[in-house]
Amino acid sequence: MDSRLRQALARAEDVARELSEPATAADPAKLKLLGREHARLVPVVRAVESLSRLETEIEGAQEMSTSADADMAAMARDEVERLAGEIAELRLEVQELLVPPDPHDDRDVIIEIRAGTGGDEAGLFAGELLRMYTRFAERRGLRVEPIEVQRGTMGGVREAVVAIRGAGAYGLLRRESGVHRVQRVPATETQGRIHTSAATVAALPEAEEIDVRIDPNDLKIDVFRSSGPGGQSVNTTDSAVRITHLPSGIVVQQQDQKSQLQNKLKAMEVLRARLLDRVISEQESARAAERRGMVGTGDRSAKIRTYNFPQSRITDHRINLSLHNLDDVMDGKLDDLVNALRLAARQEDTNG
Repeated sequence: MDSRLRQALARAEDVARELSEPATAADPAKLKLLGREHARLVPVVRAVESLSRLETEIEGAQEMSTSADADMAAMARDEVERLAGEIAELRLEVQELLVPPDPHDDRDVIIEIRAGTGGDEAGLFAGELLRMYTRFAERRGLRVEPIEVQRGTMGGVREAVVAIRGAGAYGLLRRESGVHRVQRVPATETQGRIHTSAATVAALPEAEEIDVRIDPNDLKIDVFRSSGPGGQSVNTTDSAVRITHLPSGIVVQQQDQKSQLQNKLKAMEVLRARLLDRVISEQESARAAERRGMVGTGDRSAKIRTYNFPQSRITDHRINLSLHNLDDVMDGKLDDLVNALRLAARQEDTNG
């Protein structure tokens, strides 16, 4: 047995034992970390159990393939061939599961979507991206928690910040960061001309206080009255919060929650995520400078994807992949894109 596999199985036993200890239940931070590791190791354990079962079955089929009964022997040989194929696929799956994961992949993710160039059409597209990621999360059994959504005109979205929570959420969506471009005939276009507009997406790993330590003296906190579209007041108290992190210049504003305290807590959550994302982006950009690829880097200004509605085509420019199922993608069926990007990133890490 491969030494990495032995280590993974041994670690799975250790994690399961630690999770059952009373001391762990009394330590929320440790419980969360062990829970993430457990979720990552469980598929390895299950795959090994399945592999052991199939290897037992193929041994029995191989014995039967030498039977004096010609029909029985032929059936057994067919079974051996089928099982051999399943075993080969499962061994490959185990190898992929043993690839050292990025330490941040198991985290929740904060998705920020902002309308870019294109006026009302950009806002409509930003709203569709928000729905796309929401539908994708629901299909994967992840939980979507809105943090702040600023509505624009015509039902569009100027800016949206949502947390997507669940095992591996950041690992699934971390490569969505960048400029998303849409080509189509807007509803307001009377001449039938195709317009191009854009929205930006940032996928940030949820950060905990132990990941990013923020000195309160580095924060400038302003409170003000919440307002709705067009400046319409939606709150008669100063419950909205704006936090400026002075060393980095990052500004976070939150007004969707009911109280000033809730808005401050949400704003701090986003601030920590942005600060951790900055560290990760710098690390990945340094790595990218040593190789030609762009997959998985922290470049937020790069045009990563084009959504061409007239041709029902979606193209990811980083890996030169075009799919012709745009309606399905916009309905949250992102699996082909996500899997292709993860595979490309893994190959880059192997070759780089």
